[in-house]
Amino acid sequence: MAQRVIIIGAGMGGLAAALELALRGCTVTVIEKEAAPGGKMRQVFPAARPVDAGPTVFTMRRVFDELFALAGTTLEAELKPAKLGILARHVWDIEGQHHQHLDLHADMAASADAIGAFAGSENAAGFLRFTSDARRIFTTLDTSFMRAPRPGPLGLLRNVGITHAADLLATRPFSTLWSALGDYFPDPRLRQLFGRYATYNGSSPFEAPATLMLIAHAELEGVWSLEGGMHALAACFQRLAERAGANFRFDTGVSRIEPATSGPHRVVLANGDSLEADAVVCNADVAALAAGLFGAQAQRAAHAPSPQRRSLSAVTWCLDSPTSGFPLTRHNVFFSADYAAEFDDIRRQRRLPRSPTVYVCAQDRDDTAAPTRTDRLLCLINAPADGDSAPLTDTALAEASEATFALLARCGLTIDRKQAPILTTPTDFHRLFPATGGALYGAATHGPFASFQRAGARTRIPGLYLSGGSVHPSAGVPMAAQSGRLAAAAVLDDLA
Repeated sequence: MAQRVIIIGAGMGGLAAALELALRGCTVTVIEKEAAPGGKMRQVFPAARPVDAGPTVFTMRRVFDELFALAGTTLEAELKPAKLGILARHVWDIEGQHHQHLDLHADMAASADAIGAFAGSENAAGFLRFTSDARRIFTTLDTSFMRAPRPGPLGLLRNVGITHAADLLATRPFSTLWSALGDYFPDPRLRQLFGRYATYNGSSPFEAPATLMLIAHAELEGVWSLEGGMHALAACFQRLAERAGANFRFDTGVSRIEPATSGPHRVVLANGDSLEADAVVCNADVAALAAGLFGAQAQRAAHAPSPQRRSLSAVTWCLDSPTSGFPLTRHNVFFSADYAAEFDDIRRQRRLPRSPTVYVCAQDRDDTAAPTRTDRLLCLINAPADGDSAPLTDTALAEASEATFALLARCGLTIDRKQAPILTTPTDFHRLFPATGGALYGAATHGPFASFQRAGARTRIPGLYLSGGSVHPSAGVPMAAQSGRLAAAAVLDDLA
């Protein structure tokens, strides 16, 4: 009889695990409390059309190419990816200066030329050194850390090999990203631009290790748009997993996990029904497991990060509205003048930034074309993950909205807001992802050993496994997918 595996949560990690386990012959049941797959890759409807309200950047496609190949298909056949020539467009709100924007390109030489024209030859040369070092960090950690079951520091050294210890030191774990960027970029605007990579896994560039430079290489390998948006990726994985035999149960909560020392484990649903399985993969945030939301027996399988160690949350506005003025591309970043003050507000003062940096995803844009009617937009600012303990007041949200859209207007972007946007706050994210306070990336990657403190796929309870953005190797769509593959590999290895 095929081994029975229950997966709790149809986020990216759970979907990747479900697909791989079903393809390997397991009987897979996925339990999801929401009505659709995706987890944080969700959609909202500010008007008639859906807007991606979660992750928007598709990178490291080889992680997905491998899974599609296992399923006997390709990314091109399923989702028609389009590689973006412009990775992102950046503009700074600095008083007294013309709001000139800077594009980073998929072509490294084009980016170097653009940086040279924007900030001078010294910064262009620094960019080339930066990308070279980012590639070295990525190459060093790709197989040894990101694709490996969670290693400790000594395990990582073994994986890299003693003869390549210099490469491991070159990952710069003991320098902050912000301080390291000063070695490459005299222009503070460029330190701000590349420091933003720390926020990709919910961290502050002033506290995160310079190791996160590797994200720059991941982007330079390519950024794609997907037909139907990022949520289409989740729907595609559901479809492929079902084709392989997996069963999905939506609108179904889990009351508790009852691990067994011998015989099958039991998963009790919110409606009182129960299911038996030889293995259980929990794709919820580890904080939910540690908080006892899946029962006291399963609680000891994970440790929750303290509120101080939580990653960033966000306030988002989703719209489907006419725009004018600023020439949007798909990914756009409007920087505040003072990045240090922004993160001091979030991390130390525990409040919304008074002068926020605003990310705008224009879902219908590519490198050249503008939509014929309206833009589907996600506008996002970073926020502290205190949605459980300190919900934002109406006054604070109104001030944040004013600061956000005033910044966009000063930079030349006008958004018609006659139709009210869909607002999501840290408290809303906390409701969607319980026990997190609204943290979107698990624990922040602050300090040289933070990456080793994430839970791995195996837990101290045999037969109970973890996947998702809050566990090893890290947050983000490709890393969550990789966590699902690591969980599937652990399940298959242990059941064998």
